[in-house]
Amino acid sequence: MTYEILINVTPQETRVAMLEQGVVQELHVERASARGLVGNIYLGRVARVLPGMQSAFIEIGLERAAFLHIADIWEHRQDGQSGKAIERILHEGQSLLVQVIKDPIGTKGARLSTQVSLAGRLLVYLPRDSHIGISQRIEDEAERESLRIKLQQLLPEGLGGGFIIRTMAETASEREMQNDIEYLTRMWHDLVAKSDTLPAPSPIYQDLNLAQRVLRDMATEETARILVDSRETFQKMQEFAQQYTTNIVGRINHYTGERPLFDLHGVEDEIEKALARRVNLKSGGYLIIDQTEAMTTIDVNTGGFVGGRSFDDTIFKTNLEAAQVIARQLRLRNLGGIIIIDFIDMENLDHRASVLAEFDKALDKDRTRLTVNGFTQLGLVEMTRKRTRESLAHVLCEPCATCNGRGEIKTAQTVCYEILREIVREAKQFNAREYRILAAQSVIDLFLDEESQSLAQLGDFIGKPISLQVETLYTQEQYDVILI
Repeated sequence: MTYEILINVTPQETRVAMLEQGVVQELHVERASARGLVGNIYLGRVARVLPGMQSAFIEIGLERAAFLHIADIWEHRQDGQSGKAIERILHEGQSLLVQVIKDPIGTKGARLSTQVSLAGRLLVYLPRDSHIGISQRIEDEAERESLRIKLQQLLPEGLGGGFIIRTMAETASEREMQNDIEYLTRMWHDLVAKSDTLPAPSPIYQDLNLAQRVLRDMATEETARILVDSRETFQKMQEFAQQYTTNIVGRINHYTGERPLFDLHGVEDEIEKALARRVNLKSGGYLIIDQTEAMTTIDVNTGGFVGGRSFDDTIFKTNLEAAQVIARQLRLRNLGGIIIIDFIDMENLDHRASVLAEFDKALDKDRTRLTVNGFTQLGLVEMTRKRTRESLAHVLCEPCATCNGRGEIKTAQTVCYEILREIVREAKQFNAREYRILAAQSVIDLFLDEESQSLAQLGDFIGKPISLQVETLYTQEQYDVILI
């Protein structure tokens, strides 16, 4: 299966779309004003140690202090240190070299680790570890052992630290692996030297920009071509590729067409769809995706699909299609954390097993670490997907100012009754000559029509006139009661 990668660049943001057979599978957006922090390294200062939570807040120069848990302190995991409490390892004012492992999300600050890792094209260098690990995606045991031996033979004598062999190293030459080792170890020595000369908190290293990460993390032998619509970015990517990913150089192309690149390939439409709550299935069924701070829930519905031979068959076919679409939506929207999927209830255990197998197969394309726990007693599928960066919706959208993120607003009738109760409260406290209601057009219309009798009765009850005034800038939930 071959892929195409499209890169749209403007001075304000870079957008990347990965297409498989013309269908968008992944979307990434990086804005110049809010670049992701994952992978960045800082010389931090311990601001506060929290013994009760076995964690600490670390100042790294951001708006909010970052969070470091004892499980992410490398020194804690070393021999003889694992039983130590965090207050015996860290103290306020201490300087500490840390790396961001999760971006600030919502109200939460960035999450840190003292186990620094530097990612190359083929290898990940762990300067503070002596372990050699291999990507779980390389499943053949003989191949794993061969790669381990090859790497050990290439490592310079006396070099400290460990490595993780990435999937792309499977087909790499010894020269390419050697280049990665030299590049990563040189980078680490430069970082250590820099950290010795700067005060805390200070930034020490910023991860590659999105266009460069495409070459490092996304481009593989299966990548047919990479289209870039910016000449400057195209030239920088070629320079980067010639140094680190020579086999990709010939596949990077500068797009010079008149029509915008994302329009030409239908990516703009896919972005709009990826922000919608409802996702239609080809069969006539649909998904409802709700993203909250705690978790993401996905509900599967048959909708207008009646194509099966029986009701059970209809449900089974809808769930099979939904399994494939959900796997794609997770990548497309970059949904992370806890995810609960409510497939349509299936009595047949074979059907359940088939849907789960189809879902697992569709998830194999996902490069993000995830776990699927299967069906619960309530018939829900629980899973987790590693969350390191903000989801697409969090990057491109913000909570609705009218409903404050609830996804719904009070009806005009509900607001009318709130206003009537408010006038009763005001009348008991103040002796006004007249009460004037300022509200949205829909609320005033209701007072003039269906609720006119209620308003008249209240006027008689308090013995004061009540007037109405439309405020065009008010939302349906906004109102004021003015005492005259």
